[in-house]
Amino acid sequence: MSQTKRRPSFSGAVTPPKIGTLVLIAGSSVMAMNIFLPVLPEIGRSLGTSQANAQYVLTIFLLATAFIQLIVGPLADRFGRRPVLLATSTVFIIGTLICIFATRIEVLLFGRVLQASSAACMALSRAIIRDLFDRSKAASMIGYVTMAMALLPMVTPMMGGYVGEEYGWRATFIVLLVVGILIQILIYLDLGETHKPVESPVSKQISDYLSLLKMPEIWGYFMCATLASGAYFAFLGGAPFVGQQIIGLTPSVLGMYFGLLALGYMAGNFISGRFSERIGIEPMMFLGSVFCTIGTGIIIVLMSNFSPIASYLFGPMILVGFGNGMTLPNANAGAVSVRPELAGSASGLGGFLQIGGGAAMAILAGNLITIENLAMPLYYIMFVTSLGGCIIAAWMHWRTKQLSLTQ
Repeated sequence: MSQTKRRPSFSGAVTPPKIGTLVLIAGSSVMAMNIFLPVLPEIGRSLGTSQANAQYVLTIFLLATAFIQLIVGPLADRFGRRPVLLATSTVFIIGTLICIFATRIEVLLFGRVLQASSAACMALSRAIIRDLFDRSKAASMIGYVTMAMALLPMVTPMMGGYVGEEYGWRATFIVLLVVGILIQILIYLDLGETHKPVESPVSKQISDYLSLLKMPEIWGYFMCATLASGAYFAFLGGAPFVGQQIIGLTPSVLGMYFGLLALGYMAGNFISGRFSERIGIEPMMFLGSVFCTIGTGIIIVLMSNFSPIASYLFGPMILVGFGNGMTLPNANAGAVSVRPELAGSASGLGGFLQIGGGAAMAILAGNLITIENLAMPLYYIMFVTSLGGCIIAAWMHWRTKQLSLTQ
């Protein structure tokens, strides 16, 4: 990364961002996704709606996040990373204000759609890393960035649980408002442009998107990441119900248990950052998928054969988090490296599939789980998606070896 001395400028940063900046801006989207999870049942009660409808506070955010990533990738390739991030951070602040003052579930959901603009931070942080580093190094750097970023999903549910218990669910969105303002200031001061805007017509951008979709290897990376994320997002959708309705946890304690998943994810990210450049992207994807499959399998055994307790659910999720921490940085680095000149588009398209697939799993899990079935459909969904990711990662590893033998 460039070490050029930063010059003060009324137009903001003119040099590439620090890694810490990428960690923080990417983490803002993760924070918006999960800070309110421990108080999700309270939101439903406060706004006079069912718990199923309240769950859309998460799922509609995931769906909007998916579609926004589909858009911001080509926009960032066309106009540059910096202006897109500044614009989307402004929309995030507006959406958060709407959430704070919402008195009906429909208004809150509209605010959540606007908040999903923070997806640009997550998608473009990967594209910026690919702007600055080569393929193998990018996988390591994404691993390190997501390792540090994993602190936020570990801390924010705890914060959301305690803040929500003390001051009510709206206070969690006030926290997000402060974060959104600080992130916008950080982008302005420390995120100089890393990609030369491309003067190309919309038809050319659509053609580029279609060319990505015709490449088998990019689908392998996309689907591996999507299935790995599916288990995680299904868990996010179902865990608040399981924790409070079946196990009997309070919001603050539930938030603490969510931190275990983030610890595993952080450890997996560290392994990615340390070994991806040496071992290779595809083998790391496969190993991570194996850990996810083992972890979800253990959950099924424990929760179906013993009385449900928190450690049976959240303990094995450490393995799932660890596996995702290995799989996702490598799958994302592989996807944005297939066509480096289209890193923004590839990152956005991958994010669309990854988050969209996760939202579908969260909605499916939320509609299937009940107290009567002890949420067993949730655990089976997590296992099947993890196993699917494992199979695709194994195919990608085999395919890469075959291609290397023919070259």
